[in-house]
Amino acid sequence: MNMKAFIATAFSFMALSTVSAKSLPVYFGTYTGGDNSSKGIYRSVLDLRTGKLSEPVLAAEARNPSFLEIHPNGKFLYAVSESGRAGSVSAYSIDKDTGNLKLLNQQSSGGAGPCHVSIDHAGRNVLVANYGSGSASAIPIKSNGRLGKPTGFAQHTGSSVNPRRQKEPHAHSINVSPDNRFAFVADLGIDKIMIYRLDTEKGTIEKNSPPFTKVKPGAGPRHFAFHPNGKYAYVINELDYTVTAFAYEPASGTLTDIQTITTLPSGFDGSNSCAEVRVHPNGKFLYGSNRGHDSIVVYRINSAKGTLTFVEHETADIKTPRNFNIDPTGRFCLVANQGKNSIVVFRINQKTGALEPTGNKISIGRPVCVRFLRPNRNVSE
Repeated sequence: MNMKAFIATAFSFMALSTVSAKSLPVYFGTYTGGDNSSKGIYRSVLDLRTGKLSEPVLAAEARNPSFLEIHPNGKFLYAVSESGRAGSVSAYSIDKDTGNLKLLNQQSSGGAGPCHVSIDHAGRNVLVANYGSGSASAIPIKSNGRLGKPTGFAQHTGSSVNPRRQKEPHAHSINVSPDNRFAFVADLGIDKIMIYRLDTEKGTIEKNSPPFTKVKPGAGPRHFAFHPNGKYAYVINELDYTVTAFAYEPASGTLTDIQTITTLPSGFDGSNSCAEVRVHPNGKFLYGSNRGHDSIVVYRINSAKGTLTFVEHETADIKTPRNFNIDPTGRFCLVANQGKNSIVVFRINQKTGALEPTGNKISIGRPVCVRFLRPNRNVSE
């Protein structure tokens, strides 16, 4: 398959026409322990007509399964475990009838404090960002869904200007380019987005040329997202409360800064940190989360330039929104309130991108991650 055909196939998974079901299974990663009620990974079902979530059910007991990712074939789920110095990733099979998870095996994440996981578009490798050790790993996925030993590894070095948070590297997310050729690791500790050449067959990540893109000193890049058209990418900066927009050159893997915009309203002087960033499936809107201001910020995307224009801040029933996600139809946004032990559902205005409260929510202890099990996601193995 040539590159153009591969990109077209990858983007077809994001097309609204691929989602025809009336409901979608949803999985939630959480923090466990202490006086917290959470015991692991939970599941629910989202009604795509009303935005109502079914009562959550424990899908698998696990220790701090904070971030999750679902395999493109919909049969397997992978979760990092944020606990101890020896980080790990767990592989689960998804019961097609109940939605419950069966543990297949665990594998080393290759570093300490794994905080984010993704899967390459061919479904061959799990990619992990290790916050504690400031490193990234590639772990092969076997045909039965089990994980092999890590085959790719990259250790970051350096520091930046914030003496409390940036004394050393802290890899905070890892994302794959639309054509499956590059992996991008946003490192909060060194104010860089590291760029790696990804070999999915060998399961390796190697330094690209250029090897990184810088953001403003002290910005603290955290999570990263591509635009559906593959021309633009966005990073949310945790420490200086901004989003940076980039033009993307797919041949070289180069990111070029085109805009940086605040996530906060004018005059806000409280404490804050940013967390998640998402592009709407239609490519018209971008969303980011503020913890402290306790809001989801909404921007309109200029389709010709990739730049952002502020739309609104939504604050209704939101408290410490560590993560959120938009369902594949683009109708609803589910916000995980780590500080309120809840998942809150908003309807998305398709004309403006604004979030409209539905009144629907469920209770889950310290939710961290929201992932949808999409229909029609079978791929050849």
